[in-house]
Amino acid sequence: MDALDRDLAEKRVEDFYYLARTALVKDESNLDKFDRVFGHVFKGLDLLSEAPSGDIPEEWLRKLAEKHLSEEEKAQIEALGGFEKLMETLRERLKEQERRHQGGNKWIGTAGTSPFGAYGYNPEGVRIGQKESRHRRAVKVWDKREFKDLDDTQLIGARNIQVALKRLRQFARTGAADELDLDNTIRATAHKGLLDIKMRPERHNAVKVLLFFDIGGSMDDHIRVCEELFSAARTEFKVMEHFYFHNCLYEYVWKENRRRHTERIGTFDVLHKYPADYKVIFVGDASMSPYEIAYPGGSVEHWNEEAGATWMKRVTDLYTSAVWLNPVREAHWGYTHSIQMMRELMEHRMFPLTVEGLTDAMKELART
Repeated sequence: MDALDRDLAEKRVEDFYYLARTALVKDESNLDKFDRVFGHVFKGLDLLSEAPSGDIPEEWLRKLAEKHLSEEEKAQIEALGGFEKLMETLRERLKEQERRHQGGNKWIGTAGTSPFGAYGYNPEGVRIGQKESRHRRAVKVWDKREFKDLDDTQLIGARNIQVALKRLRQFARTGAADELDLDNTIRATAHKGLLDIKMRPERHNAVKVLLFFDIGGSMDDHIRVCEELFSAARTEFKVMEHFYFHNCLYEYVWKENRRRHTERIGTFDVLHKYPADYKVIFVGDASMSPYEIAYPGGSVEHWNEEAGATWMKRVTDLYTSAVWLNPVREAHWGYTHSIQMMRELMEHRMFPLTVEGLTDAMKELART
């Protein structure tokens, strides 16, 4: 409201849209929601640029009459001189409004209830209640919804995944000093009176991550989202190791699926190699027979000497900062017993693989 009082939007539709979005949207994931609300409130509007002054179409004025004057008022004006008198009255009202808004590129009311114009000529004309475009030049930025896949209730996608992963950041400067330290350079130069260039290591995300992907079977339906998650994680986390498993974690994992039967890595070796300060992320639908979790020999691929639940407990005991990301919609979790079992093993740190769920998971990892 303060920005509008200061006339920062200059009473142009496009300026008001960007001003309102800047002031009201505090998180990128809400950009699409704002566009939907804006489009609902100002349904049928386009951008207003330059409107011709003094040129008021007869059709425009007739639409004003239809909207703002009752039948009784129309009858009264008819008695005073007919519809031409009505048009003259409306024309005078509109001229007063133009003077009040100081120019043709300002907001001007029409047949609608909003302050935007319609039924006139404009290179980027505004339409309210207009049945069709007359000049085919109007543009609506809020209907483009360029941020629609940032909606945090939708399944995660390539464009929005980085937004969620930003929640898990612990910056540090390590390695070679190859970045200019401007502040220290200025300070040292002022102190010595001669140019004294100072360098520093590059700042990067110091979080270390172990990423375990469930692969094969029912997870084939979620390959795309897992690929996008993997790609984004490799970009975001400079120290990250990934492994594959099937359904439940057992005594071995692997790095390449085409060599899963010949180049296995012992789960104990993983636990001994990577220290407890790593963050652990499991990605899987947890949809399997309960026997695969609870009993030795329950695996559908081999004879496991120890139950999957035993191995899961070993991991969560060592890595206290651990979460499970599930691509199955959270509303469906209650229908699969194995999901409930795995959720309990993870101490309820299971999150849906949506932007909102991933954001909550990153907050959980950052907290522990």
